[in-house]
Amino acid sequence: MADILTLFTSIGLSEQKAKETLKNEVLSGALKEAVIQAQRVNGPSGVDKAMGTLLYSMVCRLKDNKRLAFLSDCIAQKKICTELQLAAALDFVKSHPEDPISQKEFDEACGVGVVITPEQIEDAVESVIKKYKEQLLKERYRFNMGLLMGEARSALTWADGKVIKNEVDVQVLHLLGPKTEADLEKKPKAQKAKVAENDVKVKKEETIANGDANFVEGRSLMEQLRGEALKFHKPGENYKTEGYVVTPKTMELLKKHMEITGGQIRTRFPPEPNGILHIGHAKAINFNFGYAKANNGICFLRYDDTNPEKEEEKYFTAIKDMVEWLGYTPYDVTHASDNFQKLYDLAVDLIRRGHAYVCHQKGEELKGHNVPPSPWRDRPVEESLVLFERMKKGMFAEGDATLRMKMVMEDGKMDPVAYRIKYTPHHRTGDKWCIYPTYDYTHCLCDSIENITHSLCTKEFQARRSSYYWLCNALDLYCPVQWEYGRLNLTYTVVSKRKIIKLVETGVVRDWDDPRLFTLTALRRRGFPPEAINNFCARVGVTVSQTTTEPHLLESCVRDVLNDTAPRVMAVLEPLKVTITNLPKGTKMDVRVPNFPANEAKGSHTVPFTHTIFIEQSDFREGMEKGYKRLTPEQPVGLRHAGYVISVQKVIKDSQGKVVELEVTCCSSETAEKPKAFIHWVSQPLVCEVRLYERLFLHKHPEDPSVVPNGFLSDINPNSLQVVSNALVDTSVKGANVLDKFQFERVGYFSLDPDSTTNKLVFNRTVTLKEDPGKI
Repeated sequence: MADILTLFTSIGLSEQKAKETLKNEVLSGALKEAVIQAQRVNGPSGVDKAMGTLLYSMVCRLKDNKRLAFLSDCIAQKKICTELQLAAALDFVKSHPEDPISQKEFDEACGVGVVITPEQIEDAVESVIKKYKEQLLKERYRFNMGLLMGEARSALTWADGKVIKNEVDVQVLHLLGPKTEADLEKKPKAQKAKVAENDVKVKKEETIANGDANFVEGRSLMEQLRGEALKFHKPGENYKTEGYVVTPKTMELLKKHMEITGGQIRTRFPPEPNGILHIGHAKAINFNFGYAKANNGICFLRYDDTNPEKEEEKYFTAIKDMVEWLGYTPYDVTHASDNFQKLYDLAVDLIRRGHAYVCHQKGEELKGHNVPPSPWRDRPVEESLVLFERMKKGMFAEGDATLRMKMVMEDGKMDPVAYRIKYTPHHRTGDKWCIYPTYDYTHCLCDSIENITHSLCTKEFQARRSSYYWLCNALDLYCPVQWEYGRLNLTYTVVSKRKIIKLVETGVVRDWDDPRLFTLTALRRRGFPPEAINNFCARVGVTVSQTTTEPHLLESCVRDVLNDTAPRVMAVLEPLKVTITNLPKGTKMDVRVPNFPANEAKGSHTVPFTHTIFIEQSDFREGMEKGYKRLTPEQPVGLRHAGYVISVQKVIKDSQGKVVELEVTCCSSETAEKPKAFIHWVSQPLVCEVRLYERLFLHKHPEDPSVVPNGFLSDINPNSLQVVSNALVDTSVKGANVLDKFQFERVGYFSLDPDSTTNKLVFNRTVTLKEDPGKI
């Protein structure tokens, strides 16, 4: 250790820096190798501090250590003399993973042997100053000198930056002379209009209040995904991705891949068809389909149907429906089972190559970490081939044999299972197979078969990235790049399939599409527009970190869309009968109600107005209260759209003293004194059922045992559903179709439920209106 410390200090590292480097075994090993290689070229004392600094910088930044000796030689031979040349050299070896490296191309790319004379620097700077002379004379030393530096550097790529700066300083001084007192004064800041500043502040506060911090710039999902494209590799340049494993076959395979795809981006959305998609999947759908769409690529919908015990036709159908409901059309619908024969043949090849074996350890023995190596790990290849064939022919019981891959995953899991035995008929292949591949085996191979360029998956699959690359390379197949992004989670809900099944089985919810859940079918039934869900995904943003978000942020996106798309109607949830005594009994007038009061050009509908109307019970109070603006015996109120103001003449109560009817008189709003408020009403209405939804759980994190020790089923909100059986709605909704959406004025946004019949409509409250909670 002392010898290595001496070696590191001999190249100019401080003792502290050398000791810190020794703590990193990989870094110190690489640096030792680089220094020894340089000493072979220049002798034990031939590595000075400048060369040592470059060697240290090189080993810290080099991703592929097979180029270590080559770059060490270049530095030792003084072909690479500056940080600028080193950066170019590192870029070159990264983009040229194949052997041999062309020395000529390398030298050209890195400026090897290029000599920049002082005269060249002087001429380049003189040319730039001449270009900006007029502006320089006007602005003097307030001019952005970095602009001069940048342009001179562009003209002389390999010139020393310090020398260029010195030349710029000299020539500027020669042109302008020494700095004057005026030059030394601080540049006055441009005054911004106060109003504009306040506007910006308000907008920013609104943005943060709405939880929109990731959406400040108002970028659409497509714009964000085009931005992400700058971080991702270009098709065919997989090897430029950090952590990507390059083999002798890589470049040849990439060439074939590019011939097939034509350089087009290809993604896939690969759900398991054993449950209904939820709000988290909406982000995955938007990311996979959206990334392809934003960059003129294609996206496959691929069912990962490798577990026949849990798959049902209804899930296949529902998944496709939800993808299309969100506005995306798959380039093709594929199944992992399409490739069962090919996957089997590749497994045989894997065994032949010595990378897989048949194991008889039981499932319980393989659980957890630090599992002891299998006693069958080194069994002969021929023996594993025979046993794997017997597995396929059904000669073992379930659990008696598995096929395992010889590799260690990033999380330390050793030899993951590739095939297991299941005597369950498959949804698509029937009884043809009794062995089925696992996710770890299937996923990367199906990606390779479909020539996927970007395998986008959630962060928890990062631990499987090494096995993904290993398997493709072990079989000499084209290897896509796996990119991970953060999951989207919501508070006050559960999305686990197992837990939703529990909620259904215990009768807490009716089914997977119960509007209190956050499955996509439930959100559709509740009335959430697909555009709102996509906008929500855009607001959350394409992040690598896991995101936990409040439901009200999603509801805000829903209001934004419904405000522009849901026509207004009038409905009364708790009716109070009102008789207008100064209108004859047979009176019936048509009142025009605009569908969108803010834009009457978008149409209107008519509703009847008779001498009997119904208002909300909460819109009348028998006693006058401070701040109350609606109807009281002393205070008249206006009727929305009708053009009338009503005043109470008589309050009628039942035997228990409850107000059951009001007798009022009306007069034209044009002649009456302007009332303090206008309320909604209905006349000759339809009786309907209204379902009002609140959060299903009482706590933000119902699955957290520290918050809910008795489990999520003990955290159910008893008031999560309120059914109003005899609500009243105006007749304009009579011909509505299931899932049609409306704004019930002053009440909320509602959607027509599939339970509706010709005799009685059923409405689900989608979200409440965004009103001031203090308003009474």
